[in-house]
Amino acid sequence: MKTILLIGATSAIAEEVGKSYARQGHRLVLWGRNKPHLESIGKNLKVLGASEVHVSEIDLDDCEQHAKALEESVSEAGQLDVAIVAHGVLPDQQSVQQSFERIQSSIHTNFISYVSLLTELANYFESIRRGTIVSITSVAGDRGRKSNYVYGAAKAGAATFTDGLRGRLVASNVHVVNIKPGMVDTPMTQHLKKGALFASPETVANGIVKAINKKKATAYVPGYWRLVMFIIRSIPESIFKKTNF
Repeated sequence: MKTILLIGATSAIAEEVGKSYARQGHRLVLWGRNKPHLESIGKNLKVLGASEVHVSEIDLDDCEQHAKALEESVSEAGQLDVAIVAHGVLPDQQSVQQSFERIQSSIHTNFISYVSLLTELANYFESIRRGTIVSITSVAGDRGRKSNYVYGAAKAGAATFTDGLRGRLVASNVHVVNIKPGMVDTPMTQHLKKGALFASPETVANGIVKAINKKKATAYVPGYWRLVMFIIRSIPESIFKKTNF
């Protein structure tokens, strides 16, 4: 039995990952800011087979809470085996680009808080010399696009930080996985027109669990996004800057 920490556990993707681990009988630790929602998810995970579920209400934007929350979770649930950072926001580009204050808020959630969480997790797993850290970034970080460059910039930073962390921790037998989802049909994207490239949270969650089991360094989920982003990165800038996607 493993102990899995889900950070941002009320997100659609994290909830589906939790279901996958619950069906295998693992112990789950859920972090999020909405305690009633966390408790509801926790009850469902117990029904699905989770051996234990521990819930922690935490404002993940408040970096000063991260170290204490981690210490308390380890004390309550025992040593962690896997930690998955899955929280974030998808800002409206047209709105956010008009205000540095909104940009700053978005980048704080999608990058600064990620750096804080990943640093605390890295120090913890390094100290016990084992474990897996999973950072959910995005294909949006692969190339700046005018339709979502604020979000993409934060995710690019988170991805680079994650990749560097992998090099730091390899000597401590700690594996770091960078998950790059494409577009996912979740409440966070409900305002977007859905197309053929959208995946379900269940599909993405299955890809995440497989990537963890296979100890992949970077995983595009679903896998076709690796080819899609290769094509997008290959478009000459003279053409790319005129596109609208």
